[in-house]
Amino acid sequence: MNQPKVKYSLSNWDLVTVNPNYKTWNWKDLFCFWGVNIQSIIGFSLIASMYTIYSLNAFIIFFGSILGSILVYFLSNLIGKPSQKFGLPFAVLLRSSLGFRGAKFFGLLRSVVGIFMFGIQTYFLSKVIGYMIRIIIFSIDNSFLEQEIFLTFLLGLNIIDWVSFSIVIIFQAKMFSVGIQFNKKLVNISAITVYLGMILFFFIVFLSDVKVTTQAFTEILNFGNFLDINNLAPFLTVTGTIFAYFSIIIISFGDYTRYVKDEQNLKKGNLSLILNLIIFSFFAVFIVVGSDVFLNQKFGDMDRILTNPTDIIGKFDDLQITVVVLFFIIVASASTNLVANFIPSQYSLINFLPNTLTLKSASYIISIIGFLIGLFWLTVLSQIGILSFIDTFSSFFGPIIGLMIADYYLIKKCNLSNKDIYSEEIESIYYYSGGWHIKGAYSLLLGFIFSASTIWNSNLMFLQSYAFIIGVIVSFLTYYFLAKK
Repeated sequence: MNQPKVKYSLSNWDLVTVNPNYKTWNWKDLFCFWGVNIQSIIGFSLIASMYTIYSLNAFIIFFGSILGSILVYFLSNLIGKPSQKFGLPFAVLLRSSLGFRGAKFFGLLRSVVGIFMFGIQTYFLSKVIGYMIRIIIFSIDNSFLEQEIFLTFLLGLNIIDWVSFSIVIIFQAKMFSVGIQFNKKLVNISAITVYLGMILFFFIVFLSDVKVTTQAFTEILNFGNFLDINNLAPFLTVTGTIFAYFSIIIISFGDYTRYVKDEQNLKKGNLSLILNLIIFSFFAVFIVVGSDVFLNQKFGDMDRILTNPTDIIGKFDDLQITVVVLFFIIVASASTNLVANFIPSQYSLINFLPNTLTLKSASYIISIIGFLIGLFWLTVLSQIGILSFIDTFSSFFGPIIGLMIADYYLIKKCNLSNKDIYSEEIESIYYYSGGWHIKGAYSLLLGFIFSASTIWNSNLMFLQSYAFIIGVIVSFLTYYFLAKK
């Protein structure tokens, strides 16, 4: 489809204000959205680890997680409301705070992080696919995998790994580039499917020995030393950890809320994050604790508690259970990759080149770069500590949110010119200084310095769980005092 030939050269069919008829997302869709964001291997392992590995009171973890999700709820409402009201994605809305050029380059950071994480997630997703292929081949002929063709490696991958990786990249590129309404269906189906899978796995573990698994689960639920002052620091750490986990979603939340029907559905849907966290935590912790009991009975004393679902099913040594669980892991991983990495990267890329890129062309760029990242992840990228640099880029996210909230609610008083936001003419109110809002950029860089210092300054690394909120606060206050009249 050709781009609209209007004087507003920053417009694009995928960036323009959403037609009210296309605002079809309701609170149930947002429930599935938040469900998908927590239904990942990382989310499962993170929550299960906090409850089972660290010597913390279970209720400290529970209430710390709830407080963290409440903070996410409030920030998500603040950052999602303007996009819901004006139908604009994150990168376009950023133009009002940073100018159209500032939004192009700072918004592109979201694509850099998103594409990189997409490539890594795709690599690990392909490993699960490869595992299933090996299971199928082994069940047909258990000696076939010993053929020389399967023992030849290129860039750390054999032929099964190459096939798996190619399948995953092509599948995601085709499925994810259809459009947001189709993606909504994928998100809803995925969230429900994964919860059904967790219920199934729950009963498999529970029925293995009802009395013993129930007792093991209830043993971690105690109020012992709950009100001890020494629990305050762990409580805040848990809160910060949960908040940090969702931080990458908050910044680009407007990419989804622009399709929400009204503010009531937005607030109600965001509130479902807390419900999702409670449901997911219950199943994750029970599955880990129950599995640990079952595996200890089967193998004797285990040297550690397994919190990664792939490690757990590997110990079960049951082909049917393994295949079923791997299927749900594939669904969960792919959908998380879609909402956390792929869609935000699409809009940020299009905003960078609005007259050139479309949804499909941006999708293919993401897929090609993601393919290269995944391809060299094992042999090169994982060896050079590149994740520290990705975390550094992510240190801009908190300050960007602080800037946008201060600008929209306190400086602009919830007003926005839908016409000027697509114009790069000097008369546009968002033209600022040649397309850059200097006060906004300064606030952003100052917030970034404070946020990134928790990564690179060894004396401040204990604050890393709070890096995101530190960036929000510093940028918010700096911009407010600079921009207020």
